[in-house]
Amino acid sequence: MKKILLTFGIATILISGCKKDLTLYPYNQVETTQAFNTEADVALAVNGMYAGLRTSTSYWVSGTFNILPDVLADNLVLNPLGRLSLKTPYYEWRYTGESTSGLFTSGYNISRRANAILENIGKLPTTTATNNARGEALAIRAMIYFDMTRLYSKTYTNATDADLTIPYVITTDPTITPAKESLRGFYDKVITDLTTAEGLINASNGVGRLNKAAVAGLLSRVYLYKGDYANTIAAATRALGATPSIGSLTTFPQIWTDATETGVLFKIKNTSVDNINSQGVNYYQVTGGQKKSEYVVDYTFFQLFASNDIRKTAYTETSLYAGNNMNHVIKYAGRAGQPAGVVDGKALRSAEVLLNRMEAEYYTNPTAALADLVLLKTNRYTGYVAEVLAGPALLAEIQKQRRLEMAFEGDRFFDLKRLNLPVQRDAVHGQNADGTGTPPVFASMPLGDKRFLLPFPQSELNFNTNLKQNPGY
Repeated sequence: MKKILLTFGIATILISGCKKDLTLYPYNQVETTQAFNTEADVALAVNGMYAGLRTSTSYWVSGTFNILPDVLADNLVLNPLGRLSLKTPYYEWRYTGESTSGLFTSGYNISRRANAILENIGKLPTTTATNNARGEALAIRAMIYFDMTRLYSKTYTNATDADLTIPYVITTDPTITPAKESLRGFYDKVITDLTTAEGLINASNGVGRLNKAAVAGLLSRVYLYKGDYANTIAAATRALGATPSIGSLTTFPQIWTDATETGVLFKIKNTSVDNINSQGVNYYQVTGGQKKSEYVVDYTFFQLFASNDIRKTAYTETSLYAGNNMNHVIKYAGRAGQPAGVVDGKALRSAEVLLNRMEAEYYTNPTAALADLVLLKTNRYTGYVAEVLAGPALLAEIQKQRRLEMAFEGDRFFDLKRLNLPVQRDAVHGQNADGTGTPPVFASMPLGDKRFLLPFPQSELNFNTNLKQNPGY
């Protein structure tokens, strides 16, 4: 852990040399005695914490988190005419500790910003503002650590008491060398942080910051992974309110161009000044007026998008590249009138929370699950007529709708892990819209494969000898 924290200190000092980031001063110095003396100082530190989500080299707006879990799974197929980004380490599942180091380092760098707030905020009197800041820091720390454990560890329902995960670091001390810890205990810490945060945070903090509903939504995600269905439903209901707003047939496409906040519980702002186009570029670039995709929609998966599904046109576009039609992912094309790919990062949407509740209700109250399913499909399919489903057919439809709704949004690989399913790609069809082209050579990751758990960076293991590599690497 020493290497990670020292790297953070050096990198953020360099960041402070850029005029655009001068307002981030309180978090970007190793010495914090001058940084947390007033509520204004805390506010700047909070801004810096959110900036970490935006500028991190591996997560969210600047990173690969909007595509990586889909590349690892079965929603996408490589376009051999693209730049072949993420191909060798991730698409082919041949990752090493070196290829995953950015994910590890970025996660702990962001959590360090949260920890700096939590370590120092007690210097100030307890007020609504300081409670809110503490709640935001706890929630960001928990959210990032939960994402990291989804990458590097088993999921709760597939683990035993003996299974371990990453260290839940709650200090900025750069000298610590923590070992892995109990995965189930780790989940308890995530839930404790989020539960405490929900009680502290404001009901509204404006666009681009967490609030009470968003924290409840994050809790619904964690509880679903834990298999705690009663708490999944309760947290999701707190997040959604009496009338869930998930985006209508009219407003849903506008979510992806930032023309509306409807249906978005937490997003990471990416302004035209920031001008970060990574989310869009992860999927394609425009050359000669055509979309040159890195990855296109898997042929078999594309068939699941019905013609009257609004997500089909909001998420995908069939158009020519190099003489062949391809099914391109346009979910991150960007805002109207602004550079391509520059768009806010949607970290949590109410539709996901509804799907969390829906799945939990299937096991506890199938009638309520069906009602939530009808609500979702009414707002996604034109001319939809409510259907009656029960038993395995209902569960299969819930899981299908989750895959469709969350496609290309950093969910699929984690969902397969959670459901204890193998990765099985279409090994017959290729990148072209008619299924021709180059099928994936690496088509199957069986249950129990070591590659469901990413390896830790070797450089970190060298510095922290208490941290042991994941099995098989």
